[in-house]
Amino acid sequence: MTVPVLSALRGVRESSVVTALEGAGGRISVTRRCADLAELLGAAAAGLGRVALVPDDLPLLDREAVVLLRESGVRVVALVDGGPRATERMLALGAEVVVDAGAPVADVVATVLSLADPGPGPGTAGVRAVGVAGALPDPAGAPAASDAGSGDVPVGDSTVGDGAAPDGGAEGPPVPPGRTVAVWGPTGAPGRTTVAVNLAAELAALPAPGVAGGAPGALLVDADTYGGTVAQVVGLLDEAPGIAAAARAAGQGVLDVTALARLTPVVEPGLRVLTGISRADRWPELPASSLDLVWETARGLAQWVVVDCGFCLEQDEVLSYDTHAPRRNAATLSALAAADVVVVVGGGDAVGMQRLVRGLSELADSGVAALARRVVVVNRVRASAAGRRPEHAVRDALARYAGVDDPHLVPDDGPAVDAALLRGATLREASPRSPAQASIAALAARVAGVQAHPPRARRALRSTVRG
Repeated sequence: MTVPVLSALRGVRESSVVTALEGAGGRISVTRRCADLAELLGAAAAGLGRVALVPDDLPLLDREAVVLLRESGVRVVALVDGGPRATERMLALGAEVVVDAGAPVADVVATVLSLADPGPGPGTAGVRAVGVAGALPDPAGAPAASDAGSGDVPVGDSTVGDGAAPDGGAEGPPVPPGRTVAVWGPTGAPGRTTVAVNLAAELAALPAPGVAGGAPGALLVDADTYGGTVAQVVGLLDEAPGIAAAARAAGQGVLDVTALARLTPVVEPGLRVLTGISRADRWPELPASSLDLVWETARGLAQWVVVDCGFCLEQDEVLSYDTHAPRRNAATLSALAAADVVVVVGGGDAVGMQRLVRGLSELADSGVAALARRVVVVNRVRASAAGRRPEHAVRDALARYAGVDDPHLVPDDGPAVDAALLRGATLREASPRSPAQASIAALAARVAGVQAHPPRARRALRSTVRG
């Protein structure tokens, strides 16, 4: 079988590589020599190649472009001329194989032939570097590529940042990768941000099992592309959205734990915040291909990554475009797909309950978080909106119409929430004995698998919803 190859190489190296490929006994055919990235993407979309050769200095090459190539069924081989750092960047962008530009052309030919079979989708582990001196030594102490007999260095899923201090200090004991909690809910302002902010604060206060010296804390991320307000809630300025900067760094292949730590200020002990976009029209700055890497890197920075998501789950933007479509809801869909736990938040009134029931059905039909554990939260539960025994009314309604037997109820506690918002603080800091804080602390314990419903939280719920 002949392997069709797309070449975007430039300079004198391009001619020698193409000549060697064409002289591989008819097993390789260079179907297009592309002048730029746009031509390469067009040829890939047209199905003209199975392998793409790209240089590390190709203008405009980023993670999104590599994902587009992989989605077209093209496996990416990068030729680098910048040593280990350039190799790490190309692997971070998603290149499947990185070959040193000074390696013999026979290595390039052998690499292309090894990729003859259709490859896995974007983001799959198993990428490697060929012939790059000092590139990505094995964490267990194996020799680097220049010392190994085969010249191949496997790259694991979670080696970036393992055991490294976020501030660049000395390495400590390896920290287990964190877990991601996506806080989602239907339209209508059911209190997603309030729950997300205070859930992150409570999770940050929990001890991390197996981690010496206590919990490494939590990272709160604002991924709402319609009306994110996390920065205002915790008292931060939002002129420079951290999530947009993190997505840009991920798209350029330069995001690591240290870089992410610089973008996430500490607002409370153990609690970092990655602020959201300052205007809703900036949503194109958050492509899913970049955010997938942001979530992965965030797991190395904090034990808990709590993502405040937008309400919309629509995935039909592609129907409006003849080419690759931008996705307004990419941030929400990406966070839900990466989540270990999805906290679904609904309002404790008649309209909020109806939207919650429909939202649960919509979330299940989307299949985007099919593997995540689900926790349903009903916020602002109160007798004035749900009757004399609101907790029973809410539980009965969800059991009957949504099949949810164990919702978590958060009482309506307007004065405490208002006081925290006025101070730009969490409930744990501003109103540590409020009923809402007690309930969300119990929610954090439930998410973490500790104690689901402490007695204080149950008493607070009863006294508040009946008051």
